[in-house]
Amino acid sequence: MDATLRKILKDIRPQMKCERYEHTYGVMYIASALAMRYEYDPKKAMLAGALHDCAKIYTCKDYVKECERCGISVKENELKLPHLLHAPLGAYYAKVKYGIEDVDIINAVRYHTLGRFDMGLLEKIVYVADYIEPSRKEIENLAEIRALVFTDLDRAILFKLENVVNYLKKNDYPIDNNTIELLEYYRENFGSNKG
Repeated sequence: MDATLRKILKDIRPQMKCERYEHTYGVMYIASALAMRYEYDPKKAMLAGALHDCAKIYTCKDYVKECERCGISVKENELKLPHLLHAPLGAYYAKVKYGIEDVDIINAVRYHTLGRFDMGLLEKIVYVADYIEPSRKEIENLAEIRALVFTDLDRAILFKLENVVNYLKKNDYPIDNNTIELLEYYRENFGSNKG
């Protein structure tokens, strides 16, 4: 483990509940495994995994205040679902607080919650690692997604998106419009009828 990663883990540990830190460790190691599988730099994947929830330390109302303090613009959909703000705030912390200059790592932290169109490889890795890491409580189709991610990353993301949307609908939770649009994009580009 390199010095930067050790420093980050030492800094975030006291800020997080035990379960969140265990989750962070799980994302970090799954991200490194996926990076090796897809021939990406595992050290960068570990850094992104370690940082992905570095800002998940606030209450919902405090996310908005902290974003305003840091000069991060808050969109209307984020005001409705303020817990989503830990992702852009985490990207800000990665850059400003932890000195990360690598755009791939910053984007992986920024988009690990909602994803986006045309994600880079590291973004995809952290996006799905966050969902499948070992301490994640058992959710429907988790075993299938865990198996699929090592053979077809894009289809695993599609499967994850379908799972998330079905879960949110079933429990009558609000769904961010970006999630619906991303699901449609992945269905069109990586659905079962695609090659």
